[in-house]
Amino acid sequence: MEKFKVIIVEDIPLELKGTEGIFRNDLPEAEIIGTADSEVSYWKLIKQQLPDLVLLDLGLGGSTTVGVEICRQTKETYPEVKVLIFTGEILNEKLWVDVLDAGADGICLKSGELLTRGDVFSVMSGKRLVFNQPILEKIIERFKHSVGSQLMHQEAMIDYEIDEYDERFLRHLALGYTKEQITTLRGMPFGVKSLEKRQNDLVQKLFPDSGRSVNATRLVVRALELRIIDIDNLVPDED
Repeated sequence: MEKFKVIIVEDIPLELKGTEGIFRNDLPEAEIIGTADSEVSYWKLIKQQLPDLVLLDLGLGGSTTVGVEICRQTKETYPEVKVLIFTGEILNEKLWVDVLDAGADGICLKSGELLTRGDVFSVMSGKRLVFNQPILEKIIERFKHSVGSQLMHQEAMIDYEIDEYDERFLRHLALGYTKEQITTLRGMPFGVKSLEKRQNDLVQKLFPDSGRSVNATRLVVRALELRIIDIDNLVPDED
């Protein structure tokens, strides 16, 4: 790896000392040209000398949004500068999404294997979306859950003989649409009576052994349980 210049943004002295130790022991090519413990000190540093890499902690002064804004403004003002997030925000997944949207080149969580030479090398060689093992494990867990949910949805659609109109009808019932409102949707060429019949047919499919009447709310809950409709993707069709 060629020599490169680094600014470390970290407001906890003990963690800063540990991070500097990682660079000193594992990354002799890195020249730490400055450290900053606040937004003000960071912008003062970067205007004095432009680094090749900013190692950025997100939680500064008790605020997580400051780190996201530092990342966004850095990538907008100095797009050639790499920004690698090194954060202890191990549970705040919304924050990870925000900082990736802000242009971060990668995220390393302060847990497990921490920051490695390979992580830094990947970022400096131009690779985007660099993650260390702890965050990769969380991403894979979410990916597996997402794929599993999609498979359950596909199997339910086949097992219960659900067509696209059934799915659309159930989805809009879950969103609080009345049957009259659903008939006005572009992709639903049915009248109210046809939808009532469709609802009765769905009750027979999803509650084959029920001897009691099933209302629309219970039908929607059953459809959610079976993954016929996905609670994370309840969005209406265009009118």
